[in-house]
Amino acid sequence: MTTVADAPRTRHARRPAELLKAYLGLIKPRVIELLLVTTIPAMLLAERGIPSPWLVLNTLIGGTMAAGSANALNCVADADIDQVMKRTRARPLVRHTVSNRHALLFGLALGAGSFLWLWLSANLLAGVLAVATILFYVLVYTLVLKRRTVQNIVWGGAAGCMPVVIGWAAVTGRVDWPALVMFGIVFFWTPPHTWALAMKYKDDYARAGVPMLPVLAEPAHVSRQIVLFSWLMVAWTLLLVPAAGWVYAGFAALSGAWFLVLAHRLHRSTKRGVPTKPMRLFHMSNTYLMIVCVALGVDAAFGLPVLGWPV
Repeated sequence: MTTVADAPRTRHARRPAELLKAYLGLIKPRVIELLLVTTIPAMLLAERGIPSPWLVLNTLIGGTMAAGSANALNCVADADIDQVMKRTRARPLVRHTVSNRHALLFGLALGAGSFLWLWLSANLLAGVLAVATILFYVLVYTLVLKRRTVQNIVWGGAAGCMPVVIGWAAVTGRVDWPALVMFGIVFFWTPPHTWALAMKYKDDYARAGVPMLPVLAEPAHVSRQIVLFSWLMVAWTLLLVPAAGWVYAGFAALSGAWFLVLAHRLHRSTKRGVPTKPMRLFHMSNTYLMIVCVALGVDAAFGLPVLGWPV
């Protein structure tokens, strides 16, 4: 028989610094940093120059609120998973420094705030896209795909592609083809990035009952899929060359070749059954996306399109 003493108790953070740290943990700042890195180049390319600094700042603030909302609501929905995974046991809801109810209200407030902020500071389309992203990430990916299909991160990763579209919409008030190409770059980047991490922590995912590809498939199959998506990603980056410039073209090709070398090395190791280092590819994937985005931003702000095509 369960008594009051047996019920889980929430250890609310008492010091302001501890409370701030707990709420920052809910929004996952390191994940948001990566999303913002992709937003700025999209805005530069949409403007074909440097947009209003206030518009950029407001879009980043609204985007941070939207991503923070999605991440906080994800923490609420995944509290049971986080509790059994070693990688996530330090999260606020697992440590009971924030209650589930407060985390839920916090996530909903951030979501509503992001819509209003982007609507008032940019345009209605940017605000609507932000809300759609939150809903997709929480309702489709977190509650349905993540726990039910090995393709969870492939289709669920679409939520992480939306910051480029939101950034473009904030500048232009519409969605044009370069924004969709940038969406595709992040879409094809997400599986190699995530599967490399999941190869390292596959026992964690298995313990939590999350059907990530490395949990259900042999390592050689996983690395083969990583190679496939890596080639799709690198090829897709080249579709943006006509709207970008020579700086982007050069860095996209060179960094893409570097990425493919590491992906093929990982696959060769898994086929031979020798110890692998998937986290090397995981960390490199962050660097790769940073290089591509910086090169795109530089070309968009200061260069000329390779073919002079309008964006």
